[in-house]
Amino acid sequence: MAYDIRLVKLINGEMLIGKYDGEARLMRDAAVLQSVPTQQGVQMLLLPFGYPFDTDIDAEISLDHVIYEYKNCPEELKTKYLEASSNLTIARPGDLHGLGGMGDGKGGKISDLSQLFKK
Repeated sequence: MAYDIRLVKLINGEMLIGKYDGEARLMRDAAVLQSVPTQQGVQMLLLPFGYPFDTDIDAEISLDHVIYEYKNCPEELKTKYLEASSNLTIARPGDLHGLGGMGDGKGGKISDLSQLFKK
């Protein structure tokens, strides 16, 4: 299922990313996007909406609290949001080439599976 991921600004000034639900007039699984200044420039930090008391990305915010909707949401930001909200890593094209041969159809280079388990 493809989600309609949108980036919005709330009336309190916070930037929010989430799954847009126009019928229910909600942003589902909302997360706050904060900018953090560093020596190299600015980094973006993705946090659960209720952080630090809520640690899951599962908040629902009414669209009545949205003052602005950004026209574009960068694909990299959407990917990071989906990874954070689902606890999955999304493979990008070419990512399988560095997995010990798994991307070339020859299988991995581990022949003894007992190496994977702690003794």
